[in-house]
Amino acid sequence: MHGRIKVKTTEEQQEAKRKEREKKLQIYTAATNTIFQKRESQELDQEVLDLTNQILGANPDFATLWNFRREIFLHFEKEKSEDEMQKLYKGELSHLESCLKVNPKSYGSWHHRCWVLDRMLEPDWSRELELCNKFLEMDERNFHCWDYRRFVVFRSDVPPEEELAFTYNLITKNFSNYSSWHYRSKLLPQIHPDPQRQGRVTEEILLKELELAQNAFFTDPSDQSAWLYHRWLLGRVDREVSILSLFVSRDGGWLSVGFSHPVTVRPGSDDLLLFLDGVPLMVSWCSAERRSSSDFLWLCDLPGGSLSDLCPQHSLRVLWKDGAAQKECILYRGHQESWNRDSATEEQLFRCELSVEKSTVLQSELESCKELQELEPENKCKCLSDVTFCCGGVTVLL
Repeated sequence: MHGRIKVKTTEEQQEAKRKEREKKLQIYTAATNTIFQKRESQELDQEVLDLTNQILGANPDFATLWNFRREIFLHFEKEKSEDEMQKLYKGELSHLESCLKVNPKSYGSWHHRCWVLDRMLEPDWSRELELCNKFLEMDERNFHCWDYRRFVVFRSDVPPEEELAFTYNLITKNFSNYSSWHYRSKLLPQIHPDPQRQGRVTEEILLKELELAQNAFFTDPSDQSAWLYHRWLLGRVDREVSILSLFVSRDGGWLSVGFSHPVTVRPGSDDLLLFLDGVPLMVSWCSAERRSSSDFLWLCDLPGGSLSDLCPQHSLRVLWKDGAAQKECILYRGHQESWNRDSATEEQLFRCELSVEKSTVLQSELESCKELQELEPENKCKCLSDVTFCCGGVTVLL
């Protein structure tokens, strides 16, 4: 396995190993039974604490035992002095570090460590950050450790600028560090917020981040991490609501409206109006998911008899938010359906609300993707980026 040569063992050696495993299993089972008996009888003492130490040291994913240890510590807090408890909690942190060495991705161990630190009067947060660094060096994608790091940063008021620098250092060592890219996406809106658009970053920083991502995927075009971050960056640009498609079915007696991004149509409101041959039509809108929350697609049933088979044609027009967006389609006699949908054009690539600088950079990004396509014709990540650029997802049909 993983390049290791399999060493053949004799039957005698196999039998010795089997007996050793059985012996360990008996000890493990006996200790576990004793622990549950003590818990049932509420014997919350040092002996049971030591027993859970042994079991968790071998199996840190035994969640019930972590719960039991918290019960024991809460009981000790009623009987022991503050200094004694702080000493116990420091010992618990050492025990937890040993457990994490056994399994660095143990949910129970990381959660219990958070609980212990919250019970301590003066936790050593700098040491906890060092612990995070240590485990992230072992596995830079350990999301348990990343979650724990965010907990430590929040509790210890570490400046987000320091954490952003930390992500940069990790990324420059390995562009494939997806967790660092993701953490970066959470920090940037805090450090460089756009004053006019909540949750967005300033244009200057956006352009710098695009350059960083481009350096990453040119270094390793097949790695997904930088490409996904690249898509996130492109999606930081706002677009106005537009109606992308309008469809009407004569047989079904219904009509659908597709938007550029999710919208909410309030019941009984004038948010979305329908006109049939220039006359307002009273209809009830529902989302495609049949819920009242935001959605891309909204549908309505047409009143019976509203579409006449004798009329040469019917004009159906929808109006969104007092003309903020509208679309019209024509249903001709003898046709059972009709639609009107947008198609991308060269002129639509960059809209006027983008600054000249941003348009230039994004055009450069598109050219870079084309260049990379020539170098890596089978690169799926690059193709996905092209779709983001050219299909109006949230990016370059901006």
